[in-house]
Amino acid sequence: MKRRDKINYYLDIAQTVSGRGTCLRRNYGAILVKNDEIISTGYTGAPRGRKNCIDLGFCQREKLNIPRGERYELCRSVHSEANCIISAARRDMIGSTMYLVGTDAKTGEIVENATSCAMCKRMIINAGIKEVIVRDTPDEYRVIRVEDWINKDDSLASEFGY
Repeated sequence: MKRRDKINYYLDIAQTVSGRGTCLRRNYGAILVKNDEIISTGYTGAPRGRKNCIDLGFCQREKLNIPRGERYELCRSVHSEANCIISAARRDMIGSTMYLVGTDAKTGEIVENATSCAMCKRMIINAGIKEVIVRDTPDEYRVIRVEDWINKDDSLASEFGY
């Protein structure tokens, strides 16, 4: 029996966390790990006390045919990365690794080319997280150095054409 490698082990846990998501389009699961210890988890869902899309029976962004990656301000949910960060102390997050998995709510398939939105990237940077590892297939993943998000400031790209 072949033992699961550590990165996919943590991505498997993040994928399980995504199963708690309440979005009708895509659910993400995130976990933060430091020194080989899980320090927090987060999944996609409406703010505490508000109804989730699964409770309402519709997704506002889907109703409006808004493409993936656009107009997140119309989404009811708090993203998994944000929920994960909210649940941890900054002193514990500095130098940590975030593991992120997205699944399609209808098919259960892993979301292709998943990445954090601009707001989540900003929170990840400020939290002091070192890297984000994103699942692409059940066994393949990408390692993103948060330092690269700092150096390639995408908030300037649209405004200044970088």
